[in-house]
Amino acid sequence: MKKQLWQQTIIAKINNQAHLLAKERVENKLLLNFAKEVKSGDSENHEARAAVYYWKHLFPPFLNFSRDRHGPPPNNLLNYGYAILRAVVARSIVASGLLPTLGIFHRNQYNAYCLADDIMEPYRPFVDKIVCSIISAQGKYLEMTPSMKKQLLGIPAMDVQLDGQKSPLLIAVQRTTTSLAKCYEGKSRKILYPVLE
Repeated sequence: MKKQLWQQTIIAKINNQAHLLAKERVENKLLLNFAKEVKSGDSENHEARAAVYYWKHLFPPFLNFSRDRHGPPPNNLLNYGYAILRAVVARSIVASGLLPTLGIFHRNQYNAYCLADDIMEPYRPFVDKIVCSIISAQGKYLEMTPSMKKQLLGIPAMDVQLDGQKSPLLIAVQRTTTSLAKCYEGKSRKILYPVLE
């Protein structure tokens, strides 16, 4: 079951990355093909292959971007946004009666939020979308400002589409973690993930 849940997670993530690239007017057929080819447990590591293409093409060429947690901007904006997202997901996991330490894919004895790191994967492109809008407004000047923080702090309230319904990301994450709890209880085999429009 864990392998199937991870497969669903990676398919949702890659599809959302592909939709964001399309919104940014970048060719996304490779990612859509990767999403179709993800096997149980992502045994061929399509997540990493998709990430290479995604990060190379998401931001304008003048940034010469490379995703590195300690790298130059806009890595700072991504880190800040992902920290907010991770907190929202961890809160929802606990509210659904699950332990955030026990991940589907991520395993690390020093990480108390392995499950949060798993569940947030398909939500990451929503953070990336906000960072793209900040870049288009700011250009190369991407040192963190109060207005950038304000935009990123809006992540829990941003509208997302989940299972045909529009709701704030905070509510969508709760629905995702509730659906995961149902999978663990044997009542369902599908995690609900949002679709980036």
